[in-house]
Amino acid sequence: MNWFEAAFLGLVQGLTEFLPISSSAHLRIVGSFLSNAADPGAAFTAITQLGTETAVIVYFWRDIVRIVTAWFGSLARRVPANDPDARMGWLVILGSLPIIVLGLVFQDQIESVLRSLWIVARP
Repeated sequence: MNWFEAAFLGLVQGLTEFLPISSSAHLRIVGSFLSNAADPGAAFTAITQLGTETAVIVYFWRDIVRIVTAWFGSLARRVPANDPDARMGWLVILGSLPIIVLGLVFQDQIESVLRSLWIVARP
């Protein structure tokens, strides 16, 4: 993959990430139409998604700091457990656990079989 193709796929990632469509699938499908017609790979997809995550963290930085501070405060009992920000911190952690477990259990399938165009392009 050359720099132009990488930049083009980065643009695809940026345009599709916040739409109710799969940005990962779009990277895989658009990547198959490029000159080498190869899968950009799970690592490339992860790196482009880090760019999106960085933008989200920068945009929501104040909210993130407020929630993390309240969450740590609830651990030390300085902030009540029913504080909305502390509760949000707990809910983010709780909501992240299933995908962390599934990602670890199915890591090999995610990096190989589940990147097939036959799987990714299904409606």
